[in-house]
Amino acid sequence: MMMDGCIHIPTLQDMLAARQRIMRYVHCTPVQTSRTLNALTGAQLFFKCENFQKAGAFKARGASNAVLGLSQRQAQNGVATHSSGNHGTCLTYAAGRRGIPCTVVMPRTAPQVKKDAVRGYGGRVVECEPSTSSREAVFAEVVAETGAEFVHPYNDHRVIAGQGTCSAELIEQVDGLDAVVAPIGGGGMISGTCLTLSNLAPHLKIYAAEPEQADDAYRSFNAGYIIADDAPNTVADGLKVPLKELTWHFVSTYVTDILTASEEEIVDAMKLIWKRMKIVVEASSAVPLAVILRNPRVFAGKRVGIIITGGNVDVDKLPWTRGELQ
Repeated sequence: MMMDGCIHIPTLQDMLAARQRIMRYVHCTPVQTSRTLNALTGAQLFFKCENFQKAGAFKARGASNAVLGLSQRQAQNGVATHSSGNHGTCLTYAAGRRGIPCTVVMPRTAPQVKKDAVRGYGGRVVECEPSTSSREAVFAEVVAETGAEFVHPYNDHRVIAGQGTCSAELIEQVDGLDAVVAPIGGGGMISGTCLTLSNLAPHLKIYAAEPEQADDAYRSFNAGYIIADDAPNTVADGLKVPLKELTWHFVSTYVTDILTASEEEIVDAMKLIWKRMKIVVEASSAVPLAVILRNPRVFAGKRVGIIITGGNVDVDKLPWTRGELQ
């Protein structure tokens, strides 16, 4: 987010303020473990289950912080965003707590369950083509029409501060972690994780997990500058968006490494979590386990926190029941 011509980089105090602001509106989610998955990976894994969060995803944290922190003037025309699903759902949830309208621009290919969730919380869905350029063009029309306050899905200091509350809880719930792994798309969760851990647990290594078929963050990390794909195709639909200047700041400064996984590895990891842990997670949430299984030497013998980012799944269209992967 740009302020006075400069990037507003959220601070630890912003995260702590967010935690106080949103605590009545979000869950402190549980941490779960699995002996089977520990044996398969050679690591001790601690899953921070944001699939049990309000609206089914971690993004309830950042969205609630952004909406609840608006002035009356900022809130008077409601809020709007563009989102493949979870941020839109969570922003609509937060707007409902404040009693203001919410409009969400969503790709027409977004899972129906996520479109239904936005509408279920009282939000308005405006569809666009499944590309970053179409999403931003249609969104500009929505803002011109409504005058709504834009809450970016991830390139927003208020959102990142809210997402940082997740790892703040995690390090209070689990002692002695060596590393934390979270998915990366636009980078909101990983930026919040970097914000919190660089201040409260700077010894921890932070790994970002990304699909091979949407690996712009991986390529950006290795090139040293942002490389943006317009319309990547992956089963992990929440991870299709590119980094922006604010999330790039955190990724380039604090992330230890970005690791990738294939579509088949992501689906296999998703199935493992469903079968062994008996919890519903979406494909994006399975990418961290997929990269750990692919890189056992990196994590062997370590205590590793994994952020399960969401559980909003269309159970009628599970990836392993389709004729082919998306």
